[in-house]
Amino acid sequence: MATLYTAAEAAEAATGWRRLLSAGAAAVTPATVRSWATRGHLTPAGLDDRGRPLYAHADVARAEVRTRGRALRLVGIPEASR
Repeated sequence: MATLYTAAEAAEAATGWRRLLSAGAAAVTPATVRSWATRGHLTPAGLDDRGRPLYAHADVARAEVRTRGRALRLVGIPEASR
C-alpha cells in the first residue's frame, strides 16, 4: 500500500526535498500543497477519517519537482546553481 499524507505531512516531506536543493532556504507549507491540488499538480488519493484529502508520496514528489523551479527562483536561487 502506498504511503498517504495529509497536506501538512506532504508539506513536511516536500520541504525536506526542496531544502536539500536550496541550502535550507525554501519551504513548502500545507497551503502550498492545497494550492498544488487546486492548480492540478496534485490529485488526492483518498480521504482521512475527517474527510480531508490524502496525497500519495509519489504524487507529492512529482508536484514538488514540477513546481520547484519557480519556487527556488522566488528565494533567489538561480537556475545554474541547481
